[in-house]
Amino acid sequence: MTLSPDQEQALARKSRMVAVVIAVVVVLWMGAQWIGGQVGLDPKFAFLFDLAALAAFFWTMIVTYQIWRTRRDSRG
Repeated sequence: MTLSPDQEQALARKSRMVAVVIAVVVVLWMGAQWIGGQVGLDPKFAFLFDLAALAAFFWTMIVTYQIWRTRRDSRG
């Protein structure tokens, strides 16, 4: 079973979304760590930023797995 052009576009859109989320999370996480160090925020806030970044990365892994499964299943 081959994917239709619409399904291919949907997978491409999902892939781009994953890439954008990863890039944005990395930049925001690094910025939060730097600002936290400059301002002297309590370490529990740094831990909160870490957990938020981990949650976003976990979500991207799930979506990437879904993309991989869809492509694998379409090849038969």
